[in-house]
Amino acid sequence: MNVLTFDTEEQIGIAAGYYMCGQVLQKPDSVLGLATGSTPLKPYAHMIKLYQDGAVDFSKVTTFNLDEYCNLDVKDKNSYHSFMYENLFDHINIPDENINFLNGNAEDMDAECKAYEERIKKCGGIDIQLLGIGSNGHIAFNEPADSFQRWSHVVALKESTIKDNSRFFNSIEEVPTHAVTMGIGSIMQAKRILIIAIGENKAKAIKQLIDGNVTPQCPASVLQFHKDVTLMLDKGAASLI
Repeated sequence: MNVLTFDTEEQIGIAAGYYMCGQVLQKPDSVLGLATGSTPLKPYAHMIKLYQDGAVDFSKVTTFNLDEYCNLDVKDKNSYHSFMYENLFDHINIPDENINFLNGNAEDMDAECKAYEERIKKCGGIDIQLLGIGSNGHIAFNEPADSFQRWSHVVALKESTIKDNSRFFNSIEEVPTHAVTMGIGSIMQAKRILIIAIGENKAKAIKQLIDGNVTPQCPASVLQFHKDVTLMLDKGAASLI
């Protein structure tokens, strides 16, 4: 693993933005795996800036998002669909037809998950997957469990994850209790992985990720088996390593 520590979240945003755009410059038709939440906001802002400055063209890029809440209208301001358009897609030139989301409102969730995996394969796989990490070690919505969930699936969110995400809602009662997410196998098939972690509340999970036992109780620990992982951490997240 390539572990990089930065003084500020702003520095991480710039570095991660360059990292993602560098992939597109090397391969204009790159397939990007994207994340939501507060972690990627500054990287997305820098990607937008580089696009507006004419430094990068996203017109041939395809994207796949990691996850989506279940039973939440995509037009809801807290849906990950809305989040991505507000914070990235409305400001760069990825064609709408190249943007892919899991449908958290699908009537047949098993069929939806299988179709999503097939779309990823048809595109040649994900070139670089952007990840955050939960305080309990979850990646995407793969929560601590007794076994690793390999492919895209529906998951019941842990209380700690609901609490973490409640800051985006008016109350914790409004946070959806289920989500649909790429599985560990889907993530592990990405050619490169970039993980960003901010704050001391992520330090324990980062330590487990880097040098703990590989266990589904800390889903991120499986990334020890991936051949190309870069971590961008602030001093708080890196405080235990």
